[in-house]
Amino acid sequence: ERADFDRILHKLAEQKLPGKDHLKDYLLDRYRRNLRLSSIKNSSSVITDFLNIVKREGKDQLCQITRSNLEAYVEQEQDRGLKPSTVRFRLDALKAFMRYLIEKDVISSDILFKRMIIKVPQSLPKAMEMEDERRLLSVIDDVRNRAIVLLLLRTGMRIGELLNTRPHDIDLQEQKILIWEAQKNRIGRAVYFTKDARAALVAWYQRRDPVQTYVFYGIKGRRLTYAAARIMFCKCLSKAGLFHKGYTLHCLRHTNASSLLNAGMPLECLRELLGHQSVEVTRR
Repeated sequence: ERADFDRILHKLAEQKLPGKDHLKDYLLDRYRRNLRLSSIKNSSSVITDFLNIVKREGKDQLCQITRSNLEAYVEQEQDRGLKPSTVRFRLDALKAFMRYLIEKDVISSDILFKRMIIKVPQSLPKAMEMEDERRLLSVIDDVRNRAIVLLLLRTGMRIGELLNTRPHDIDLQEQKILIWEAQKNRIGRAVYFTKDARAALVAWYQRRDPVQTYVFYGIKGRRLTYAAARIMFCKCLSKAGLFHKGYTLHCLRHTNASSLLNAGMPLECLRELLGHQSVEVTRR
């Protein structure tokens, strides 16, 4: 990870931005706090875009930043056609940097005195209907793809967590998968799968190349990416005549959660299985 982090800093060093040294210190602080590299990279991208706006306005010192600069950044992202949830996510990353600068007495606290909120529609997570689930599974003939879909359905894992799973993480006897570090909050947990998922996994193991690092891999043994998994899933949806319903890989996680709740599992137990930090997330 250190080599990848150094590449982020090297890319930053090549740019002429106001407050570049403060941004470098901020990224180093986040690295020392053991934040995910993807999170640090996203923060760097967001803040770099913002500092370019500041630069275009002729400001070469961070102490010259005003609230109007934040508003200009939000408008720029909205003009790009980004979803409200994406704009809010990027604004949150920018505000975290602003709070860091306020703590370091680089900028005035007045910039964040008045809250800046991006309203996002609160739609409920989408789960797959039971009949649609049966239709989907009935058309998946490929043993690898069937194992992927069934494990997502039966464990409630995030797709990234499943793609990072290694053979030693799976206990076929106990029908259990150990997730050493959750994709979002870095909290480890164990998830359990059913007999049909176990049968699909065993069928895949019979064809799987044992020298591969990860349980699931793509062409020429390369690590299976989210994009490749998504394409595979979309093809399965089309084959089942379900593409128009807008199901995603993440819907399989919601389907698992809904099934367990309908079966009477307490909300707190479900929270543990899904790896949520707050029970309110699970409740929603």
